[in-house]
Amino acid sequence: MAKRIALVEDDAAIRANYADALKRHGYEVTTFATRPEASAAFRLRLPELAIVDIGLGSEPDGGFTLCRELRAASAALPIIFLSARDSDFDIVSGLRLGADDYLTKDVSLPHLLARIAALFRRAELAGAPQGVDELVERRDLTLDMKRFLARWKTREVDLTLTEFWMVHALAKFPGHVKNRDQLMGDAKIVVDDGTITSHIKRIRRKFQAIDADFDAIDTVYGMGYRWRE
Repeated sequence: MAKRIALVEDDAAIRANYADALKRHGYEVTTFATRPEASAAFRLRLPELAIVDIGLGSEPDGGFTLCRELRAASAALPIIFLSARDSDFDIVSGLRLGADDYLTKDVSLPHLLARIAALFRRAELAGAPQGVDELVERRDLTLDMKRFLARWKTREVDLTLTEFWMVHALAKFPGHVKNRDQLMGDAKIVVDDGTITSHIKRIRRKFQAIDADFDAIDTVYGMGYRWRE
């Protein structure tokens, strides 16, 4: 059965071009021009992946609002921002709201398709039966591999699926440095270095919201990141 993608884009020509391209690659695509239109549809049925522009009609940041609504409805739904806006502020804002990826509209179609396919593969892995390591415990951290839940000092940390896999990749082998390519592989995503950095910053902030003294993730400059032993 074809995977269902929702495309939220206010420019009619761009919306039609992307929708046609995705359909040619076997996806079922539903398009929306405005945030209210998309929000109403998503309340009835969530897509399997959402591609969202930031500026939507009369709402300069309508895509951010929509991302917040989608992430509240599902922690696991893959969300990609596809926007002409390329400032660090917009990219970090999108990832803070829970998006899995942020692409600019100059991205090539093969690159976009690769990232979509990677997110779908990750979602399928999340739904697959788990192996024997149903719990990963590292001092104050507990990762429930069956329900994809993270706890720090018994309190639940509200991680997206991408963030969960990154924490798992680091915490599974404390002290081992994971470079960006390894983190991408473990999180089943294909993103640039800046996006990985933004994800790590966001993960740290979520743990620090629970424990102001959290310092378990080290940056090893020029190499990557590691979970402290």
